[in-house]
Amino acid sequence: MSKALPSKFIIRFGKWVWTTIWHQMMSKLAPRNASGEYIRPQSEFRNFVGTEPENPYPPEKGRYRLYVGLGCPWAHRTLVVRALKGLEQAIAFSVVIPSSESGIWVLGQTEEGCTTLPELYALAQPGYAGRSTVPVLWDEKKKEIVNNESAEIIVMLNSEFNEWATYPELDLYPEALREKIDYWNEKIYQMVNNGVYRCGFAQTQLAYEQACQALFATLDEIDHVLSRDRYLCGNQVTLADVRLFTTLFRFDAVYYGLFKCNVHRIQDYQNLGAYLGDMYQLPGVAQTCNLEQVKQDYYGNLFPVNPGGIVPMGPDLSYLLEPHGRETMVGLSC
Repeated sequence: MSKALPSKFIIRFGKWVWTTIWHQMMSKLAPRNASGEYIRPQSEFRNFVGTEPENPYPPEKGRYRLYVGLGCPWAHRTLVVRALKGLEQAIAFSVVIPSSESGIWVLGQTEEGCTTLPELYALAQPGYAGRSTVPVLWDEKKKEIVNNESAEIIVMLNSEFNEWATYPELDLYPEALREKIDYWNEKIYQMVNNGVYRCGFAQTQLAYEQACQALFATLDEIDHVLSRDRYLCGNQVTLADVRLFTTLFRFDAVYYGLFKCNVHRIQDYQNLGAYLGDMYQLPGVAQTCNLEQVKQDYYGNLFPVNPGGIVPMGPDLSYLLEPHGRETMVGLSC
């Protein structure tokens, strides 16, 4: 009778098999460099809605549609700006759902003859073989993708549809603050928005630790700024706040555990927690937030990161509805 294999051998072999498969799956989900750092691919559709005579995408009510995933922080930005500006009657949106089996975004119903986001991309550009990501700003008249870069879409939503906005006077990217906004946008993108992904998708210990240290150093800096000012650029909410908000909203529920960003929770910070509640309570913003869908999209669909697919029950974010007191602050830093 043959002896059973030693448990040490089984464990080592199992780890080798799983690690090999994991690296293969991660290479598809999250491209990396030689140091194991996650490298985010660039968006490919970069046209703009504008009033220039030669622009093929003029601003029109009802012409453009947003395609968004409710779990995606980049797509969430566009819904927040749409709500803050009051563009619900001017720009429709459709929700796509991630498929855990095929790894693509699936439309909730057939639109433009398409049932998946890759089909919509192929309709806009036949033969397209790149990544099919959200958000998408879609031209329903020309059947084309105008733009799929969230940072640029929110600039357009802020300025190009004021004729139909409920709150046209709200300028989230005012000329006087643009230098400051751009500074925060770049820092927040590198260290926070993309920083949490650099933690969660890191494929070496060193890459993870470097990303995690940079993330929390930046959050500490922001928390200090928010001890003086209501928002990042003083007393006025801007696009920089919108870009930070959608990551902070997901932080304690997803990034803290799933992406190993567990040095601090946002609600444990002296100022960031109240700031998150302040942003959440702005008119229309809470209606763009769907915590259960966020958790399902991350925990249920990122198989290489959460193979079991178990979705946690918490956390309780009811504190976002509590009085935050930040409306009494006087901005000093801008």
